[in-house]
Amino acid sequence: MTRIKVEIVYALPHSHALRRVELEANATIADAIAASGIGRDFPEIDPGKNRVGIYGRRLTAEAPLHEGDRVEIYRPLTADPKETRRRRAQHARRAKK
Repeated sequence: MTRIKVEIVYALPHSHALRRVELEANATIADAIAASGIGRDFPEIDPGKNRVGIYGRRLTAEAPLHEGDRVEIYRPLTADPKETRRRRAQHARRAKK
């Protein structure tokens, strides 16, 4: 059976982990994450919670992979983006006064 090579990336605030694996051609994102062993080094990765994607495009863990794909494991947001923008706008208005 044909095999493919993919990368798995998990970014932290000040560093990142990159793993390369070779899998069967019909592999999924979940297969790549499991094969990489990245969960052993980063126990906070929870396949049920962490969103995943390929090259910035969010997908499900069941999405099929292709040669050269870069699987990304996303961390949960620590702040609501709308609330963060609201606070920045308020701060900017106060700074102009």
